[in-house]
Amino acid sequence: MAFAPISHLIILAAGIAAWLVGGIYYGVLGKPWMAALGKTKDELRPGGKMPILPMLISFVADLIIAFVMAGAIGHLGPGNVTLKNGLISAAILWFGFAVTTMATNNAFGQRSFALTVIDSGHWLLAFLVAGAVLGGFGGA
Repeated sequence: MAFAPISHLIILAAGIAAWLVGGIYYGVLGKPWMAALGKTKDELRPGGKMPILPMLISFVADLIIAFVMAGAIGHLGPGNVTLKNGLISAAILWFGFAVTTMATNNAFGQRSFALTVIDSGHWLLAFLVAGAVLGGFGGA
């Protein structure tokens, strides 16, 4: 089976789209997330400013996720880089890697189940958006 390369521009677009979804998601669920984390807005934003380093790490992580996901989808071969396969691959990767590691880390960290649910929901949406971009545009 041949590999179907996905352009770096599409990978970049997928990473950016996933990152933007995170911003919107936590913009909506910020208060429940902080409650599940057991932190206040003042504790998370010293001086009222959004911390830059976590945002930068999140952006780089989304780019890496998009790059790795492109490799996984590309291995399906030419003609198989489709929106459907992008979404299926994203869901499998999320379930097999993201939610399982997050649940394990949060369990050992004795963090609330609500935190795991909220963060897992974010990563599910981010993976699906990246998979949709990669599958929908990567085969073109």
